[in-house]
Parts: sequence; structure tokens; C-alpha cells
Amino acid sequence: MEKAYLVLENGQVFKGRRFGAPLETEGELVFTTGMTGYLETLTDPSYHGQLVVQTFPLIGNYGLISADFESEKAHLSAYIVREWCREPSNFRSEGTLDTFLKSQGIPGLEGVDTRELTAIIREKGVMNARLCHSPEGTNFGRLCALRVSGAVAAVGCQKAYTVKAPNERFRVALWDFGAKKNIERELLRRGCSVSHIPPAYTAARILQLRPDGVLLSNGPGDPAENTGVIRELQALCRSGVPVFGICLGHQLLALAHGGETEKLKYGHRGTNQPVKSLLDGRVYITSQNHGYAVRRLPQGAETLFKNVNDATNEGIIYRNIPAFSVQFHPEAAAGPLDTGFLFDQFVKNMEVLRSCR
Repeated sequence: MEKAYLVLENGQVFKGRRFGAPLETEGELVFTTGMTGYLETLTDPSYHGQLVVQTFPLIGNYGLISADFESEKAHLSAYIVREWCREPSNFRSEGTLDTFLKSQGIPGLEGVDTRELTAIIREKGVMNARLCHSPEGTNFGRLCALRVSGAVAAVGCQKAYTVKAPNERFRVALWDFGAKKNIERELLRRGCSVSHIPPAYTAARILQLRPDGVLLSNGPGDPAENTGVIRELQALCRSGVPVFGICLGHQLLALAHGGETEKLKYGHRGTNQPVKSLLDGRVYITSQNHGYAVRRLPQGAETLFKNVNDATNEGIIYRNIPAFSVQFHPEAAAGPLDTGFLFDQFVKNMEVLRSCR
């Protein structure tokens, strides 16, 4: 099998074996701790521009299952594993990890010590890296200066469309910055028809749809970069429509109300992140994928959840508008189902507004 190299911006080099597409690439090196859910990781738009390291040593053992995809294609820049499974065993499997990555034009690297890579990221923080045929000739100045920009425009919904719920009770505008498919599934399951809205839409255009509620989706990149969305979100919230933010949506909602965000040292990525509710003291295990967090709360807002590991903000409730948001993924694909009740709370907020009309 062809050799390939992972070159970190600090000069460290890891030699491994290539699989997937035979391409060179570069981007931000991050790790995720999920023991399952590699299909969801591969197709999660929030990984746009990133080289993803799986801490679990064997990846691909239940094959390729398109029904589990979180979007139509893979979005990461490269996939790095200790070992990929050549002979998956699952009655639902439609192929192998290698075949899928080749079809998506995504390079993979196996045979490297992913534990050491993870330790480096945890110690030094996320850094840029290059996956290449040879480490010779690496331009470290350019590699260090590399930044992911325009991420939401790259992966967000390009054209508005609606998915009808068979038992429609409410109509939800899903402001789609790179939404995971399971957000839509959770809304449909609760009788909410879902209109996917491109990031470039204005508040006025969204309100013309007369939605019962607006859900702000997950997505990639630096939240503060999305100045147009933040401005329109301010206007949207003045309308009084119930709002629910998830991941990037959580950060954008905070920024729209005067909060501040910061880049974390190595982010939270995996299906085992503990968060504590400040309402009842209960701890929930959550699925997460983000590199930024809300550092300072907006006025008129209170912390709803906090991360048990590092005390970062994991949720906000707004007292002057019908809005709340969480940093984690309550749709949990893949991951625990502990916080699915937050979709029920969003539905309840829409019910309250309807009863007041």
C-alpha cells in the first residue's frame, strides 16, 4: 500500500499508509472520540476544512450505510485512523470506507499512532496539518497561516426547500448553515414541516413564510465571521417567533444579542461529552462537534447548561424573548438520546405562541 505523510505545522511528521482518494490536502487537524458514528462524522458539514483524527482504533467495521448519512456527501478534508476495516460485517452495509472516500475525493491515512496525535492536540491545541505524498517541500509559513473561511457559505443550504410532515402541526424554518439530517428527522417526528432556509436569507424573507418557529442549525467555522446572519438574526428575534439554536446556531444567537465567542484549545468532538443542567443539577451525556464556545453571555440571558469537564457554556435561555440554545447536539446522531426533550420544549414554545394569537 502506498505510503503517505501527515506533516504538522510544528514540524512533526507521521508516516502512514494511504487509503481513499490519492490526493494531497491540508487543513485544521482535530480529533473526535466517538467509538461509533464514523458515517455521521464523515458526512457532518461542521467538519468542513478539517483533517479528522478518530481516537477509536478500528474504523469502518460496520461498513457504509447511506441511510445513516447526515448530509449528501463527505465534508471533511481528510480522514486519519489507526486501522480501517477491509471486511465490514453488517447486514445493512453497502460497501467499504475506502470505496466511499474514493467516491467522495477524500484522502485517508491509516497506520499512524492516533493516540499520540490526540495527545499532541490536547497539549498544544488544534493546529494545521498537511497530508501529502512526501514531507519534502512543505511551506510551513503558508501552512501555519492557513485559515478556514467562508465555511457556512460553502456547506449551507443553497436553495430553499420544504419537507412536509405527514401529520403537520407546525411549520419550522430551519436556517440551514450546514444542518445535520437528523435535526430534520426529529422535527418531522414531532409533526413539524421543515423549510430549509439558505444562510443568505434576510429576516424579512424568513418571516414571509409565516413559520411557527425558527431553528438555527449547526455549521462549520468561526461564528463571528457570519456578520450578515448575525445582523438578520437580531431583526428576526424582534418578531417574537420562537427560536431554538443548536451548536453554531447557539453561538450566532449569543453574538446577535451582544455575547462573545472564543476559539477553544482543542474543542469538543465526540459522543461522550457530559453537560450539567443548571435548572435541576442533572448531568446529561451529549454528542458534540465544535471548536468555538460562548465566552460571555448576552444581557438578559442565563446559562442553561455547562460542560462538566471544562465549565464552558453549553446552553443559554433568553428571558426577554422566546428563545433558547444549546452547544451540543440534542438530535444525537450518532450519540446518546439524553437531551431529545429539547425538541419537545421547542414545540411547547410554538404551542404557547399559537395559543396567544
